[in-house]
Amino acid sequence: MGRFSEDIGIDLGTATFLIYSKTRGLVLQEPSVIAMARDSKQVKAVGEEAYRMIGRTPGGIVAVRPIKDGVIADEGLTEKMITMFLQKVQGSAGRLFGFKPQLMVGVPSNVSDVEKRAVLRAALNSNAKRAFLIEEPLAAAIGAGLKIAEPIGSMVVDIGGGSTDVAVISLGGIVVSESMRVAGNEFDESIIRYVRRKHNVLIGERTAEEIKVKVGAAMLLDDSENLTAEVRGRDLVNGLPKTISLDSTDVVEALSEPVTKIVEGVKRVLEITPPELVSDIIDRGIVMTGGGSLLRNFDELLRQTTGIPVAVAENAVEAVAVGTGMALEMIPVLGDSLVSSDNYLRR
Repeated sequence: MGRFSEDIGIDLGTATFLIYSKTRGLVLQEPSVIAMARDSKQVKAVGEEAYRMIGRTPGGIVAVRPIKDGVIADEGLTEKMITMFLQKVQGSAGRLFGFKPQLMVGVPSNVSDVEKRAVLRAALNSNAKRAFLIEEPLAAAIGAGLKIAEPIGSMVVDIGGGSTDVAVISLGGIVVSESMRVAGNEFDESIIRYVRRKHNVLIGERTAEEIKVKVGAAMLLDDSENLTAEVRGRDLVNGLPKTISLDSTDVVEALSEPVTKIVEGVKRVLEITPPELVSDIIDRGIVMTGGGSLLRNFDELLRQTTGIPVAVAENAVEAVAVGTGMALEMIPVLGDSLVSSDNYLRR
């Protein structure tokens, strides 16, 4: 294919927007944030530039995430975001030659018909000639290199920003799955609530994310893993800036509730999986993908609670985006596992 006839895979993530080109690989990875004028709704920035504005915008500008819990919360803004990111990827030459890509978009499993239509409409209105939807755990499995077309059970736990998808896959389709609106953003919110409750200090979501990355963990294996970080926020008693110290044991406690919900979700899916596929999963192990899977020792916690080997994919953050791009070459194999705009929007 020529440079500007390439087809594109999109991971429409709550936290991060990724674009994978069949010809060029991963071409874009930016925060799913758009900044606009509060009154005129004119878009001021998108992606990394807009993310830097969160919590720091003047009164007339607001930075928002148009994707919430893995699905479209604002269709108009999502359409603008997709269009602007595609323009970044294709450049001026793509616009000059009327570049109309075929899109494969990853969505959480168990999304509603209304949500599917919203994603397809946003994709088509952003200048795509055709759009397909693929469930994120299936895309993650493809992107992580699992042989999903074989009659063998594979289990994927995809922890994104807004949703966690747990799925057992065999013969190119999802056999059983569960989608939970608990993921990386909920981790950040839990840290914010913990700091507020324990220290009476208010911190923002970017600070919470930094704490999660620097000293966060799902569990601690020994005392040497207990790291410490200085955290700045606003004292809720006197309203003045305040610096406190948080360590990994604090963050483990803060994250215990959302982490436990994900572990329980994995166990529920295992309980309803056919015995033959469970046997395959015990042999092959569970694969974790998504940014949330990088939380320290999450794989070990899952291994201890299920008794099954667990591995984090090498390309955990990019797995869904890579899988959506690769799925464009597997349309005959995936068949009914995909939703096509050609058929779905005519219903």
